[in-house]
Amino acid sequence: MDQNLKARLQKLNFFLGRNPRLEKRKDWRKYIPEPYKTVVIISADFELAWAWRYDKNIKIHPQLALDKAKVERKNLPRILSFCELYNIPITWLIVGHLFLGSCQRKNGIAHPDLPRSQNFENEWWSYEGNDWFEDDPCTDYKTDPLWYCPDLIEMIMKSKVKHEIGCHTFSHINCSDNICSPDIFKAEIKACFQAADWLGMDKMESFVHPGHIIGNLDILAEMGFTSYRSDYANILGYPKRHENGLWEFTTTLEFELKSGWSIDSQINRYISTIKRALRCNTLAYFWFHPSLDPKFVEQIMPAVFKWLNGKRQDIWITNKRDYVSWLNHNLQK
Repeated sequence: MDQNLKARLQKLNFFLGRNPRLEKRKDWRKYIPEPYKTVVIISADFELAWAWRYDKNIKIHPQLALDKAKVERKNLPRILSFCELYNIPITWLIVGHLFLGSCQRKNGIAHPDLPRSQNFENEWWSYEGNDWFEDDPCTDYKTDPLWYCPDLIEMIMKSKVKHEIGCHTFSHINCSDNICSPDIFKAEIKACFQAADWLGMDKMESFVHPGHIIGNLDILAEMGFTSYRSDYANILGYPKRHENGLWEFTTTLEFELKSGWSIDSQINRYISTIKRALRCNTLAYFWFHPSLDPKFVEQIMPAVFKWLNGKRQDIWITNKRDYVSWLNHNLQK
């Protein structure tokens, strides 16, 4: 589709209220605490080079992964600075390998204790490799800072803002039930916990499936997580609690630089969406990859954060763990 036509259609759907779609409930006070009119959550899928290795639309997988990771490393300190300036918490869903300061091969094999994913192909990924960890440099964060980042995670932890650290699997695997066995999934989550042990956290509670490929939900609940994120549609609505105790959050909008939109129109898109959430008393859930275009970080993100900061009397801007804690407490009343 022509990019100009695509941009016009996107704008039309936005102004007609079709994107994001509204899900209104009369019992909205079950989801929005007094005295607020809406809740805003922002989460980030923090991946560096791990996310893009098997992207179907990319012919040179390793180079794209490295290019994305370089941008992510440059963006993250700036994102954190805007969070500090406007007191905006983010739920960081982090690929577990990034917690490591180093790793090494054993008998020529990277992470031999972890079971491997089989080859697969879906709408987004095509994995036909010989080993899921074939791109792991097995060095350290100073030698290969695009595959490890304890330094950046430490920056998040030292922030005065109440950020949250969540999980995005250890190696950005396909979590679908037909590809990812329970043994693989459990091993990946345990590896995340072990890699992040130096943070001294009690546990991780928020989870995001790589590629929005949902699976292994009962095991996720068994391992102590309280929420996950789905991406079936852009929705202004409410989280859903499943029988296993997990809360499902459906996204409202992604933070991304849109082609064919001016900077001002993109700022207005996010602020107008939050205003709509205020009027309709819904949750607004935004997410992004820290590898997004630096223009968004420098020109759009601070404007949206500044506006949010000025509306705190009506908006609870929080991380997902604290919101889920409130939901569970409110549910028991």
